Amino acid sequence: MPYVNVQILRGTSRDQRKALVEDITRSLVERLGKRPETIHIVIQEIDEAHWGFAGMLTDDWKRQQG
Repeated sequence: MPYVNVQILRGTSRDQRKALVEDITRSLVERLGKRPETIHIVIQEIDEAHWGFAGMLTDDWKRQQG
């Protein structure tokens, strides 16, 4: 039973998450021979203020870049 945990920054659409689940499922089926009904995928969307990048919170880093 494959379990995939995807952590991304908040802001994706339902259609994007749906496509991501389809892509990950297809890859596990094609590459590892897994059955789709055994694959579990969890998408966790994280606020930028709760994600660190380059020694800074991501929202601060983005403000600095722009």
